[in-house]
This record gives sequence, structure tokens and C-alpha cells, in this order.
Amino acid sequence: MNLLDVGENVWSVSQINRLARQLVEEGFSGIRVEGEISGLKKSAPGHWYFTLKDRGAQLDCVMFRGAAVRVRFQPGDGDRITARGDLTIYETRGRFQLNVTAMEATGAGELRRAFELLKARLQAEGLFDGDRKKPVAAGFRHIGLITAESSAALRDMLSVFRRRFPAIRLTLIPVAVQGEQAPSQICQAIGTANALRHKLGLEALIVGRGGGSAEDLQAFNEESVARAIFASELPVTSAVGHEIDFSIADFVADLRAPTPSAAAELMSPSRQEYSDLLRAQLGKLQNRMRQQFEHRRERLELTARRLQSPGRRLQDHAQTLDDFSQRMRRAGKTLLDGKRQRVNLLRQGLKHNAPIRRVEQLRLALAGAPLRLQRALQSRIQRDKPRLEVLSRSLHATSPLNTLARGYSITLDESGRVIRSVDEAGPGARIATRLADGKLHSTVSGSEPA
Repeated sequence: MNLLDVGENVWSVSQINRLARQLVEEGFSGIRVEGEISGLKKSAPGHWYFTLKDRGAQLDCVMFRGAAVRVRFQPGDGDRITARGDLTIYETRGRFQLNVTAMEATGAGELRRAFELLKARLQAEGLFDGDRKKPVAAGFRHIGLITAESSAALRDMLSVFRRRFPAIRLTLIPVAVQGEQAPSQICQAIGTANALRHKLGLEALIVGRGGGSAEDLQAFNEESVARAIFASELPVTSAVGHEIDFSIADFVADLRAPTPSAAAELMSPSRQEYSDLLRAQLGKLQNRMRQQFEHRRERLELTARRLQSPGRRLQDHAQTLDDFSQRMRRAGKTLLDGKRQRVNLLRQGLKHNAPIRRVEQLRLALAGAPLRLQRALQSRIQRDKPRLEVLSRSLHATSPLNTLARGYSITLDESGRVIRSVDEAGPGARIATRLADGKLHSTVSGSEPA
């Protein structure tokens, strides 16, 4: 719809309201408005209707249930707040209103900005790193509670500890949990607990309080408290406010519990769980004892069955001895028969292979041996003669003596080693020259390189 065309046309009320809503929403999205609440009403479904006003004007506002449940304080008439949302028009009635998506009390905005800046700085320094956190378990025997002495948070923690595991020793270090003195008292309490941890036997600390507004919880967003928790030698569990409340102490502490009661739950073993574990172990022990008893009884019965009177055992041994005697006689007879058969076989073999017959066979074989040997030698000579002639010609062709006969010579040093270079025989050296028909012995007077 073009605004340039609105002059001459006739519009319905719905069209005008729809056009106005589009224009308003396009120009005023995500704005922040500060004012005083007036006429706050909460509908049955959980939506909030109220007016924001200042000295000169007022603005209708609506906050639907999905956004209202995220507000961390209970607003009321007369409270000054900063609302964030989208400006719109309720078309049905043509009413100009702010659709609020978030709300914080005046001053809470500054606290939130300070919170985010401190959080970012401490995180950059490594105070939130997981590898620096100490383990927190449910097996501590002595826990220090740093909270207000008459607070509901203390009563809740004591109630949970008594219910779950009364044997845990608890030591209260009372402090103010809000106001100007709270940060210094909390820091001092953490330091005192660490200084006396060996003397008192303290093993862990819970630092916290119940819920409240941002201003009420501010002590746990102070840098001094964060650094005191980080420096603690004792493991520290932070239990500040309700589940939706997060403080700087939560990020620095070794463990964050959503509420003080939850901290007590996390740091105390369940008496019922211990009882169940004990019963289970007792059952296992009884079963083990029963198994051992049955095993021993069975062994005893087996041993009893094996026990016999001496007379009975002697009878058994006598019968066993008779069995062995019969088996030995049978074995002896079998062995003797086998040996007799072996002797008969050897006798027959000896008769068949008498020495005189063997000597005659060897004599006949020896009589023809010279003739066979002569024939074999002649055959071998005839076969190898051509090959021998070839080898003789090759040897004669490559013989050093033939080389010497052609006018060459070989020069040797005194040790008979062949001299291959003039550098191997200096002046005065005695040498021998091998010729085809003998040797010449001489002394080197000088050398001349080629």
C-alpha cells in the first residue's frame, strides 16, 4: 500500500489500522522505553497488561506469558522499569501499545552491563577455565557453609543434610549476603575457612543465599568475591538464588548449584543409597558364604566317601596285586613267543645269505672289473680329448711365456711383486726383469714418467 495514494481514496477502519500498524512496526522495532508501571493486571493465561507513564504521557503495554515468565523480579504499580519490545497497534481497537519482550528494574540495566563486562574480563583471565576447577564430590566429611545465619537458605541446606546424611559435619561461617558489607564479609569468610582448614578439618565450602532481585544478589557479582573463590584451596560450590539466577560466583566456583538446597543434595550422599548399598553388599556376602559352605560340604562328603577301612583297602590291594601278576605272566609269555619267532626268522635269513655264497658272487664280480674299468677309461679319454685340445690351445695363446717370447718382459721388485708404475721403484731399488729365456737383476739409477 503506497502512502502517496491515500489522499483521494476512501478507507475502512480496518485498513487504516492495519496500515498504521505496519508503519509503526517498521519504524519502532526492538526499542527500549523507561517509565513507571501503572495499572498492572495479570490475566488467567499469564499475560501482563499495564501502562508505562512519565510526567507528560503514558503508553499502553502488553507482555505475553512466554516473555513474562523470564522476568526475574515481581513488578508492581509504581515501580520504575526499562521495557524492551516492539511498538505496534492493536487493530481491533486501534490502540497504540508496546509489545514488551523483556523487562528489568531501573538500575538493573547498569548492573547487567557491569556484570557482562566483569564476566568477559575474568573469563579472559582464565578464572572460569574448567581445568583449574577442583573436583567436588558427595564424599566430604566436613563442609563449611558461608551464608546468612538466619536465612531460609541455611535452613534449607541443614534440612537436606539431616535428611540425606546426618553424619556430615557442618560449620557455619555467618556473613551478610546483601548490602555494602556483604562482599568484604564473604571474602573474609572464605579466607578464614582456608586458613583454618587443617585445624578444623574442613574439606569443602558452600557459598550462597536464596533468591532475590539483581540488587539483592549483587554481592556475588563483585570482583573481590570472585577472586576470593578462585584463590580458595578448598573446593567451593556456589549456590546463589534460584535456578534462573546466574552470578559471577557461579562461573568461578568449582561447582554451580541452582539453589542452596540443590548444593546440599549434590554434596551429600543419600542415606537411603548407602543403606541400599549396604544391603546389597550384605546380600552378596551371604550368597558368597552360602556358596563357600556348599562347596565345603560337597568336598567333605566326597572325602567321606573315599575313606575306607584298612581291611577293605588291603583286600583291594591284594586283588589288584593278583591282576598285576596275571598280566605280567601273560606279557612274559607274549614277549617270549615274539623273541622265538624273531630267532627263527634270523636263522632262515642267515641260511639264505650264507657267507660262502656271498664270497662267490663277489669273486665273479671282481673277475670282470678290470675289463670294465679299462673300457670306461678309454671311453672317458676319447670323450674328453677334443675338449682338452681346445683348452690347451687357449692356454698356449694366453700364456705369459708366449708374450715374453715376442720381446716383452715383466719387471719384479725384490719381493717378487709385479711393478706396474715407475713410482713403485725409486733410484737405488733392486729389481728383476723376467725375459723369455731367463731373468736380469739390476739396480734403478733413475726413472722417467711417460
